[in-house]
Amino acid sequence: MPNAHLLKGTVVAALGGLLFGFDTAVISGTTSDLTQVYRLTPDLLGVTVSAALVGTILGAMFAGIPGDKAGRRDSLRVMAVLYIVSALGCAFAWSWTALVFFRLIGGLGIGGSSVLGPMYIAEIAPAAWRGRLVGVFQFNIVAGILLAYLSNFLVGIQHFSVDAEWRWKLGVAAVPAALFFVLLFTIPRSPRWLVKRQRVDEAGEVLQLTGDENYESDLREIIESIDAEHGHADEPLFSRKYRLPIFLAITIGFFNQLSGINAILYYLNDIFAFAGFSKISGDLQAVVVGLTNLIFTVIAMLVIDKFGRRKLLLIGGVGMALCLTGVAAIFAADSHRELLLWLLVGFIASFAFSQGAVIWVYLSEVFPNRVRAKGQSLGSLSHWLMNAAISFAFPAMAAWSKSIPFMFFAAMMVLQFFVVLFVYPETAGATLEEMQRKLHVA
Repeated sequence: MPNAHLLKGTVVAALGGLLFGFDTAVISGTTSDLTQVYRLTPDLLGVTVSAALVGTILGAMFAGIPGDKAGRRDSLRVMAVLYIVSALGCAFAWSWTALVFFRLIGGLGIGGSSVLGPMYIAEIAPAAWRGRLVGVFQFNIVAGILLAYLSNFLVGIQHFSVDAEWRWKLGVAAVPAALFFVLLFTIPRSPRWLVKRQRVDEAGEVLQLTGDENYESDLREIIESIDAEHGHADEPLFSRKYRLPIFLAITIGFFNQLSGINAILYYLNDIFAFAGFSKISGDLQAVVVGLTNLIFTVIAMLVIDKFGRRKLLLIGGVGMALCLTGVAAIFAADSHRELLLWLLVGFIASFAFSQGAVIWVYLSEVFPNRVRAKGQSLGSLSHWLMNAAISFAFPAMAAWSKSIPFMFFAAMMVLQFFVVLFVYPETAGATLEEMQRKLHVA
C-alpha cells in the first residue's frame, strides 16, 4: 500500500488536474452570457473558448524545459501562479480583449500542468500502483469538471446580472489555485529528476520517504537508465530509436480529442440548447454528465493496473463510437431529443473508462527517463493542438450541420480501435526502466 508521503505527493501534484478540469469546463456555462455581453459571432465565440487553448499549447510545448531545469515540483508552482492570475484577471476583465488574454494565461497553466503533474506522480510511484496513482490526476480533472458544472449551476440560480454571472463563474477558481500553490511547498522533488541532476543521495532519501522497500536496487536501476555521468541524461527526443514512443504519444493525444470530448464539454450547454432545453435545465444536465465522468473515472482507476491500458482503450472506443453515432442520428433526424442526455452520458462514461483514464498514465510511461519531460510535452502538445483545432471549428460546424461533427467523431473512434489493437503495447505492471527496455529504447 502507498504510504502517507507517497499519497500526499500524489494528491498535491494532482490538484493541478483539478484546476485543469475546472478551467476546461467552466467556460461552457458562460458562452451564452459572453455572446450577449460582447455580441459575439460564432467565430468570435470560438476564439473566446479556444483562447485558453492557445496558451495550453504553449504551456504543453515548453513545460518540459523548466521541468528538466528547475524540477517538476518547482515548475508546478509557476503553474499555480498562472491559474491564480487567470482566474482573477477573467473576473475583473475590462474588455473582451482582456478576457481573451487572461484565458490564454490560464491555458499556460493547464498545458504545463498536463505535462508536469502526471510526470511527477509517475516518477514517485511504484510500478504496481503507478496506473492508479497517475489516475488520481485524471480523477481530479473530472472532479474539477464536475465542480465547474456544479459551480455554474449554483452561481446561475443566484440571479446575478448577465455581466456579473460570468465573472463569478470564471473567478472562483482563484481559491483552489491558491491552495495548490501553498501545498506544493510540502512535497519532495522527483527522485528521477534528482538523479538526472546527479543528486543521487537526495534521490535515495525520496525513495525511502515514499516507501520504496527496494530503494537501493531501484536507485541503481534509475542511475543506469539515465547514465548522467556519460552525458546521456538529456538526449534529443527526435531520433530513430524513439520513433515508437513518439508515435504512441502523438496518436494517443490526437485520438483523445478526436473523440470530441472537449468540444462537447466546452459547448455542452449549447448542445442541450440545440436540442431545446432551457439554460437552467442545461446547467443541471451538465452536472449529471460531470457526475457520470467522475464515477466512471473512479471505476477505471480501480481496474487500470489489473486490466491494462490497451483493454480499456478498446472497450471505451466501441462505446464512444456507438453513442456518438446515436447523437448524430438524433440531430440528423431532429427527433428523439429525450435520448440526447442518455447518449451523452453513455459517451462520457465510455470516455472516462478509457481515454480519460489512460492518456496521462500512458504518456508518463512510454518515454525513458532521459527524454520523459520532452516526450510528455510532445504528447500533451498533440492533445492540445487537436483540442484547439476542434474547439475552434465546432461552433461553425454545428451551425452548418449539427450531426456532421458527431459523425466525424464516431468515425475517429473506429479508427482508434484498430490503431490500438495492432500497434499499442501494454505498459501495466512494468517499472519505467523495464518499459524503456521493452520498447527497445534503452
